Order: sequence, then C-alpha cells, then structure tokens
Amino acid sequence: MSKLRMTLACSGYDRVAALASGAVQPDGVELLFLDQPVEETFFRMARFREFDAAEMSLSSYTVTLGRADPPFIAIPVFPSRVFRHGSIFVSARSGIREPRELVGRRVGVPEYQMTAPVWIRGILSDDYGVRAESVEHYTGGEEEPGREEKLKLDLPPQIRVRNIGPEKTLSSMIADGEIDALFTARPPSTFDSRPRDVLRLFPNYVETERGYYRRTKIFPIMHTVVIRRDVYQANRWVAQSLFKAFVEAQRRLYRELAEAHAYRVMLPWLPAHVAEARRELGDDWWPYGFAANRHVLDTFLRYHYEQGLSPRRLAPEALFAPETLESYVI
Repeated sequence: MSKLRMTLACSGYDRVAALASGAVQPDGVELLFLDQPVEETFFRMARFREFDAAEMSLSSYTVTLGRADPPFIAIPVFPSRVFRHGSIFVSARSGIREPRELVGRRVGVPEYQMTAPVWIRGILSDDYGVRAESVEHYTGGEEEPGREEKLKLDLPPQIRVRNIGPEKTLSSMIADGEIDALFTARPPSTFDSRPRDVLRLFPNYVETERGYYRRTKIFPIMHTVVIRRDVYQANRWVAQSLFKAFVEAQRRLYRELAEAHAYRVMLPWLPAHVAEARRELGDDWWPYGFAANRHVLDTFLRYHYEQGLSPRRLAPEALFAPETLESYVI
C-alpha cells in the first residue's frame, strides 16, 4: 500500500530536526519537509494554501476559524514559544518608564493580528491595566516598508489601527519618536544601532518573565501546526500520525540535550541551561499535547476575543482535530 505524500513547511528548529532529516517518519506518510523562514511559510499558507501542512501563527490560524469555511485544522504541536516581556520596546523620547504609561500612546506592531502582540497586549491588560483600546496601533514593516496584514481583519470601532504607509519603517519611527512603543517578535535594528533612542520597557526582562511564569504557569505559545482541511477530511488519520511524529522528534532532542559529553547546541554552559529550564518549568519544559496546554490556550483565546480578533470567544477544543485531544502517546 502506497504512503500518502505530504508537504510540510516548517522552520528547521532543533525540535523538528529528526523530521527534517527523515530519521522520524509519520506513520503512513511520505513527508517532504520544506525548511523555510516562518514569515514566508505563514504568507504562502495563509494566502495561497500551498502546503498540505505547515507551521502557522497561532493568531493567524485563530482568525481563520472565524470564517464561514475555515481552511485549516491544527494539531496540538507548538514549534515556537517565547516569553514576551522582553519584546516591548519604547522610544527614549516618549518618557515611558512604567507599563501604565503606555495608555493613550502610539504603539507600533508589524501586524495587529500577530501572535506576539496579542500576548503582549493581553499581559499588559491583565497585569497593568493597559487595554488594547487604550492605545493607537500603527502597523507596517519593521525593517522594510510596505508590510500589510496577511489576513483581512474586521475589527470593532474601539480598536484604532492605522498603517504607516509604504515609505516608513517601525524601527526608524520608534528611534525618531514618531511612535512611543513597539510590540514585536524581534528587536528592531535601532535597538542596537541607536541604543540611546530605543529601550526595553522591562530592562531586566528575564527575571520579569520568570516571575510571570511562576505566577501564571504560562509559557506563551506562538506557533502551531495546521493541516489543510481538505487533506484532513480525506485522511482523518493524518492528524494523529503527524502529532506522534512531532512528539517523537522532540523526545529525541530532549535525550540529546541531556547528553553532557558532547553539547547539542553552541551554548558553553548547556547542562546548566537545561537544569535551569527543568527547575523553572519542569522536565517537559516545552510541552506538546492538548491537556498540558489547555490553560495557556484558553488565556490566549480570551485575549484574541478581547482584542477584537475573534467574533466570539472560542473554546481551546475548537482549535484542534478531535483525534488529537486525547492522545494515547506516552
């Protein structure tokens, strides 16, 4: 019996290396792994549905679920997770020193619906009273001009969003004081080139993020893995097959990171980093699966709804193929 041929577009993270190399193969699938930048993958999948399965922004995927005919269905695999207090930048000219001082200010975001800003806005709202409607959002290219939202948004009127146009960049605007803050997935180049002009809101962000996790037990999810719904509906078994393969690839990495005689990555104190991750987040510090992540997903979906990106508040179960909600993988 021939295997199902599938394309999977995903960045070549260490946790998927065994899938990329072919050392791990999903049951019943002949997998073509396409290693490419996440922004390209998101754009091509969201706009053109080019791949059978792909890594996708958790927010972009959730936006698609509000459509009459959702094009994708996800599995509870999370290739990217990032704490986000360190991703809030302010212009030195703004005078902002505390989170509450963001109220009434001009805030840049590459795209309003990006997952990183959704988490940032939610955390600022919950912990500091800075609601999404209390600032004015400026969208556009961070380093190259002309960026637009990947997906068409229908936002409520209290959410104020304007595009910066085809000539400006958010990186230069924050340094020049044209915007007061920037919520983004990566530091703007001016944070390095103009360090007196662009600052982190939380200079000691690592300790802030540790405290956030200790209090909430949330390690923010950035990306999930989606399957084109037509592929899934024709082959319901592929959801569980892909999920198992991602889990096995990640388990191999966990084992490799535990090997102290030859380091898996170029970190001079790797065993200490691994020990710290286990101490702070537990042995499975990057959990896949639905049950272990339900509270994180529920918080994200609340943020998504509160910020006008979802027409109704979704339940976490609505995100994933039902076959993957109760996995027998051990």
